[in-house]
Amino acid sequence: MNGDLTMGSGKLVPGIFVAVLVLALQVGFTSKSVGAESSVVAATAELAEEGRKMPVEAAEPNQGEPKIVFESTTHDFGPVSPGSSNECEFNFRNIGTGILKIEKVSKTCGCTPFTLEKKEYNPGEEGTIKVKYNADRGAGVRTRKLHVYSNDKRTPNTELTIKAAIVEKVVYEPSRLDYAMRGENADVAELTIRSVDEKAFSILELTSTSNAVTADFDPDKKASQFVLKTKIDPQKMNRRYNGRIEINVNHPECSRITVPFSILPRFRVDPPAINVLTAEPGETVHKELWVLNNYDEDFEITSTSAKAGTIKVVSQEKLGSRYKLNIEIKVPPERNAMRMFSDMLSISFEDGEKIDVGLRGFYRHK
Repeated sequence: MNGDLTMGSGKLVPGIFVAVLVLALQVGFTSKSVGAESSVVAATAELAEEGRKMPVEAAEPNQGEPKIVFESTTHDFGPVSPGSSNECEFNFRNIGTGILKIEKVSKTCGCTPFTLEKKEYNPGEEGTIKVKYNADRGAGVRTRKLHVYSNDKRTPNTELTIKAAIVEKVVYEPSRLDYAMRGENADVAELTIRSVDEKAFSILELTSTSNAVTADFDPDKKASQFVLKTKIDPQKMNRRYNGRIEINVNHPECSRITVPFSILPRFRVDPPAINVLTAEPGETVHKELWVLNNYDEDFEITSTSAKAGTIKVVSQEKLGSRYKLNIEIKVPPERNAMRMFSDMLSISFEDGEKIDVGLRGFYRHK
């Protein structure tokens, strides 16, 4: 019986040992899990504390959007005098909820300078663009533009328009003075100057191209109309045939008038210029030129020459008071992206006078 107990005890002891070992492992695992959970909780608490210590940036408030509105975008001066200075204003307002910024004001010409007090405008604030319009010397209707660029997203570019009708208060007749180099009184021409509003004025000064034109007048005399007898010295023009006369007056709304003039030259060429269209490089083009004397005088052509060598006079025939020139044009190779070429033909006469005839050629588009 003791043997049975011993044998039973021997079997029981190993079982109890295994049970105790399993229990110990479970207790250890549980302790580790609890420890891990405790570490996580501690770390979370620490991070939360750090978060409470960190400064919190305030969110940016809504900036809003600006909106520019002009009372009017067009100003019509109506009738103005030539050369006069005229001012106008363009008023605007920021009806948006954000700050309006005027980034740039551009203009189409130097005749419209402007002033702007500042570039930033709060919501509800008003502003003014002051514009000065300097009128042209010539008569006619004029339109000028300005562009206002801002940070208004819906209307970033506002166009402003200025209109004016330039009306001359002092006019002249004829519209151009024509002089000649031959004939009785060919160097004299009459010019009538008068005020449209019949206000009296004086002629203060007269100047001209190369000081070639002169006239007698009394600067102390006042009248609503003057008739000037002008005279030209063609030699002072140095073979130029067009110019202008500047006449200063003291009319209340006009200070100067400009009168063009021309001199009939001795010679003219028909056609006045040589044109070649759809040219091919290397080809030869034939043309005719007629040289005429405007005063029906007998003349001789002594020589011809071309600046670039593209033009060659192959024959010339005299027919009364004119010459017929047969010319050849040797089309040069293309040398530029503009697809054109040019030259100048000079024709010299026995008295030393010379005229130039220009050539313009255009290559065929490929």
